Amino acid sequence: MVKRYMADSVLLLITFVWGTTFVLVQHAIRMIPVFSFLAIRFCIAGALLLVISLLYKPWRKAYTRRLLLAGFLIGTWLFSGYAFQTLGLLYVSPATAGFITGLSVVLVPLFSIVLLKRKPSKFAWIGVLMATIGLFLLAFGQSNHLNGGDLLELLCAVSFAMQIITVGKHAPKYPALPLAAIQIVTVGILSVLVLLATHSPIATSNEVLLAPTVQIALWVCILFATVIAYFAQTAFQKFTTPTRTALIFSMEPVFAALAAYLWTKQRLGQSELVGCGLILLGMLVTEFGGQDHTMTSTSSETI
Repeated sequence: MVKRYMADSVLLLITFVWGTTFVLVQHAIRMIPVFSFLAIRFCIAGALLLVISLLYKPWRKAYTRRLLLAGFLIGTWLFSGYAFQTLGLLYVSPATAGFITGLSVVLVPLFSIVLLKRKPSKFAWIGVLMATIGLFLLAFGQSNHLNGGDLLELLCAVSFAMQIITVGKHAPKYPALPLAAIQIVTVGILSVLVLLATHSPIATSNEVLLAPTVQIALWVCILFATVIAYFAQTAFQKFTTPTRTALIFSMEPVFAALAAYLWTKQRLGQSELVGCGLILLGMLVTEFGGQDHTMTSTSSETI
């Protein structure tokens, strides 16, 4: 129980970091291409994680074929999530992007039943319902239609839901740092491949790449939102459930909206404030409610 509460607290801190970086990323990708930002961020972060993991002999021995495959699978889902999310930020506000990304809170318990054979508790379902209503209010408090950016963010939600599911399946089997390193390196490599395939430049000029707005966004994302955050998720998610993790991550749009208000003075309406409250309440209901139930059949080995 203590480990679960500690894990949930760490995951909530990670969520705060991710939510507050929405505004930074949005400003940065107005200056450099989306996949340039992702390639730089994840290649540097992956290199840092690899170097750290290779300095410790037991971690060096952990790099088996199975770990590499698991890390590649998690990283592929993570790449898809970040690619769709970052592209979506070109068309929607940070708060709306955070909302639709948060729809993974609905998808994770459904995927858990099908792929992990793990049935969420009734409290988890109540929390999911409350968070979903809250996400809707937060997103559409000032708008009642979807656009292309919203659809990109919806694909992002599916990808992040599968990333949570695959971490939940593989994290208990392998050391956290090597698994996180392969995950992040995969995202970096896939981002570079997209750059090469589209013949996109890293930046229009060195001056743009070295601009304070871009550098601050990059290094905050590299160190805090990637190296520390994904190592922590891989290390601590094994002590909680995918559904509980998704509900905690649903706080991301709340933090994104708060950051947008503090940094860009983007105000929330009454329905959006109610939405934030419902998301928080849904997380608390699940946190202090019952446990998930493991179903009798075994989970799929393909995820």
